[in-house]
Amino acid sequence: MQMNLTGHHVDITPSLREYVGTKMERLERHFDHITGMHVILTVERLKHKAEAKVDVVGKPLFADAKEEDMYAAIDRLVDKLDRQVKKHKEKLKDHHAAQVDKADRMPPHPDELGPS
Repeated sequence: MQMNLTGHHVDITPSLREYVGTKMERLERHFDHITGMHVILTVERLKHKAEAKVDVVGKPLFADAKEEDMYAAIDRLVDKLDRQVKKHKEKLKDHHAAQVDKADRMPPHPDELGPS
């Protein structure tokens, strides 16, 4: 997965880049089909804002978070994206396949066996 990290009015330090990278790995653990993401870190007056667009199979996911601290904003952003990824994964899952498998494993009804 390719991750682009951009800073508006803030310098992206190596420690900040590493922190974002380790937090975003959590998304990959829940969903394998993430093709890329773009994270933007911004400082607006006294608020720190983190926003991200995650490209997944189907449609892109977007979230943003504002906090007093940049690390707290990143944590909140990842929590929001994690919920969205789980929800997206659940939508892609075929729930009817489990019912078909269950019906195939059931023994035949005595009427279906025919005369004995």
